[in-house]
Amino acid sequence: MMVLIKLLLLFLSSTMAFVPNGDSVNNRRNQVRMAAVATKNVKSLIQANRAKLDDLASIAPEMSEIARLRFVLAFPERSEARRALREAVVYRNGEGKSMVEAAAKAVAAATAIEGSWSNDVVRESAPNAAAINRFISPKNILSLSTEDGDIIYVIRASLIDDRRLMSRVSVNQMSDFFLYVKEVHNLVLNARSERTGRLCEVIFANDISGVRAIPDPRFSKALTQSSQQYERLYPSLAGPTMILNLPFVLQAFIGLIKPLFPRTVQDRLAFKSAPVLARQKELSSLTTNSNTRKSFISEINRLLR
Repeated sequence: MMVLIKLLLLFLSSTMAFVPNGDSVNNRRNQVRMAAVATKNVKSLIQANRAKLDDLASIAPEMSEIARLRFVLAFPERSEARRALREAVVYRNGEGKSMVEAAAKAVAAATAIEGSWSNDVVRESAPNAAAINRFISPKNILSLSTEDGDIIYVIRASLIDDRRLMSRVSVNQMSDFFLYVKEVHNLVLNARSERTGRLCEVIFANDISGVRAIPDPRFSKALTQSSQQYERLYPSLAGPTMILNLPFVLQAFIGLIKPLFPRTVQDRLAFKSAPVLARQKELSSLTTNSNTRKSFISEINRLLR
C-alpha cells in the first residue's frame, strides 16, 4: 500500500505546484471568502463591502475596485487586508514592476481589436520568453475561457521537458514567467468581472496523463515560489482545482492523500476523470479544433457541478 501511495504522490508532485498554496490561517480566510462570493455578483459584493473598499483605496488609489474587492474577500480582517495590499503594492512598484508593466502592455496589445485575443503577443512578451517558449507552449499549458468568463488553466506536466528547460533558465527566471501568467490572468479576469458583473476566477485543470517521473527539482522550486505568492499577490483569483485522469489503480488511495494538502487547497480540490482531455495527444487541439474545445469545456462544467 505504501508503495502505491508514494507512486500517487509522484504523479501529483508534477502538477500540484501549479496550484496556489495556503496555510492554516488562510483556511479561515478561505471559508469566509467562499461564503461571501457564493453569488459572485460584483454589484452586491461591492455594496456589501463599500466601507472596506474605500479604506483600501487610500493605500492603492490607482488599483481598480475589482482588484481591491479581491483583497477584501480574501482578508476579512481590516488589518490583514491593509497589510496584504501594502505588500502587493510594494511588489508591483518594486521587484515585480517590469513584469507587471510587460503584462499590461501585452494584454492591451492582445485585445486591441475588440472581441479578439492575440495569444502570440502575450507569449512573446513574457519574461525570458526566448528560452522558455521553446518548452512551454499550448501543447502542454494553455488557458481557455468558459461561457461564464472564468479561465480554465490546463496543464499537462508530462509534455514539459523540464530538465532541458531548467538547463537554460534559472529558478527565479522560471518563477517570474509563471508570475507573469498569473498577472495576465488577473488583468483579464478583472476586466471581465467589471464588464459582466460576475466575479470571475481561474479554474485549475491539472492533467496527470503520462506523468511517470519526478519533475526536475529546479522546476518544482520555481513553481513553488510562484504558487506561494499567488494568494498574497492575487487573492480571490483561484477557483476550483481538479486533478484529472489519475490512473485507475491509484484512485482508491485518494482519501489517504487528500488530507496531506493544505486545507485551503483541500476545500477546492477534486479528483476527476476527463476522457475528452485524456484523448488529446497535445493540449493544442483544444484551441485548434472548435468541437474539441466545446466538448472539453462542457466536460469541465459537468465535473464542477
